[in-house]
Amino acid sequence: MHADRPSPSRSVVTAIAVVQLLALAVWAGGMLALGAIVAPIVFRVVHAPASADAMTLVFRRFDAVAITCAVVALVAEAAFAMRGGKITRLDLLRGLCLVVAAGLAIAIGVWLSPGISDLHQAGAIRGAGEAGLALERLHRLAETLAKSAMALVLVGFVLSVAKAARPL
Repeated sequence: MHADRPSPSRSVVTAIAVVQLLALAVWAGGMLALGAIVAPIVFRVVHAPASADAMTLVFRRFDAVAITCAVVALVAEAAFAMRGGKITRLDLLRGLCLVVAAGLAIAIGVWLSPGISDLHQAGAIRGAGEAGLALERLHRLAETLAKSAMALVLVGFVLSVAKAARPL
């Protein structure tokens, strides 16, 4: 341990882990709820284009939640680095997973969702015509990045629990 780093405290490490785990749970739970429950039901029950109008608004709102959760998780990660004791390979892996997941959330929120929204507002229908094909590509990419972010968030969650559980 470096002389300039304070000794880790179990209560501090636990508090940091709780904050990080809450952020990751909200983030992952939101992705799961939207992707597995809300979107399929809305697109099945609500007629187009109202279904796409509704889901565009829902996903844009969730993008802000996901990015906020990513920031909270990364701030917690920085707190771990400063106050969490010796940094291990699992700590580095957790940090890398969360940085990449945060990057994916930002890419979805500032690039893909606005692009999907713009194409939808311009009248594009998935798979129909050039604009519809572009919409389909963006939608598939957004799904792929969201699934990748979900996997990384879940790995980060497990490694955060491991951090809190291991001896200092």
